[in-house]
Amino acid sequence: MIDVRTAHTSELEPSVLAGARRLLEVVFDGELTEHDWEHALGGIHALASEDGELIGHASVVQRRLLHGGRALRTGYVEGVGVRPDRRRRGVGGALMRPLEGVVRGAYDLGALASSDAGLPFYAARGWRPWRGRLSALTPRGIEATPDEEGCVFVLPVSVPLDLYGRLTCDWRDADVW
Repeated sequence: MIDVRTAHTSELEPSVLAGARRLLEVVFDGELTEHDWEHALGGIHALASEDGELIGHASVVQRRLLHGGRALRTGYVEGVGVRPDRRRRGVGGALMRPLEGVVRGAYDLGALASSDAGLPFYAARGWRPWRGRLSALTPRGIEATPDEEGCVFVLPVSVPLDLYGRLTCDWRDADVW
């Protein structure tokens, strides 16, 4: 039986956070960077366990996205991963369900950047692909991020969105999306 626990980063013991990071290093085949892990911290984590063993992680953190002349409070999903031997058994959905509730209850919209493999999963959950131009608010000003186009998804909540318009993310080190 899969058990999903949600907690803020501040409520998780260092050993639990270390276990989540090790899990994501396996899930991302050793390509999880220090910045990737940092991006997943500071918000609400969903942790899936089976027989007391951690098998999945996801988190939602607050970011600001600019769209239609407004700065939108955004629940940004990070660090979604399921142990390879437990995939295709509903764990990803069990992780996303409570985080989508957080997004719907606390933010103007949800957003995430998906791998190619994850695109059908998020689309099936009602996340919508962003069809317009993407950019980032950098220390040098607004810069286009064309390499990310096609992999950013949004979950509309309380503001009208033009999915073919421009969407600009706030600045952070390494991958901005």
